Amino acid sequence: MSQAVSETIYLADYDPRWPAMFEEERARLRAAIGEWAADIQHVGSTSIPDIAAKPIIDIAVHLHSLVDALKCITPLVEDLEYECLGEFGIVDRIYFRKPTATPLPGQSAGHDRAGRTHQIHMYPLGHDQYAKQITFRDYLRAHPDAAREYEALKRELAVRHAGDIEAYAEAKSDFVQSILRSAALARSPSSAETERGDQATTR
Repeated sequence: MSQAVSETIYLADYDPRWPAMFEEERARLRAAIGEWAADIQHVGSTSIPDIAAKPIIDIAVHLHSLVDALKCITPLVEDLEYECLGEFGIVDRIYFRKPTATPLPGQSAGHDRAGRTHQIHMYPLGHDQYAKQITFRDYLRAHPDAAREYEALKRELAVRHAGDIEAYAEAKSDFVQSILRSAALARSPSSAETERGDQATTR
């Protein structure tokens, strides 16, 4: 049985500077590890317009191969001042965080209460977690009602699970899965469209 992580869950109102903060960091990342990164994307709640979030910029880096992660460690740690925490609970993901000595409310997290401004989730091509992060983000960007529903849920859970970040994260999982299912259905032709297509071919 895992030990609960004691942490006040703070959600900041949406900050229109978050996308620019990501773009600035993406430029630094491209200069440092662009040789090995197939793609660099803004993910997490700060990437979804107009919803509250912990004010930490989440970045997903898609590598050409997992071996390339080893080549990324030195430039990220020595040049861009990230910390590397290895897989950190997700198989074949390499996790980095950019520490700060003066964290804003909501920027201190985890067992060590370390402040961070950015987090990197580094995946090899084909990793399903990368695809899920992008799919979830894109669906909420395209469906503002769903994004507002997610924000309301997060605010409710932040109060209900105040002081237990793991319970807060777990309680969001059903909503996340429902969005991923909706996104999958949206990518598939509906039965009505299929039927119309069948009719058209028989005329």
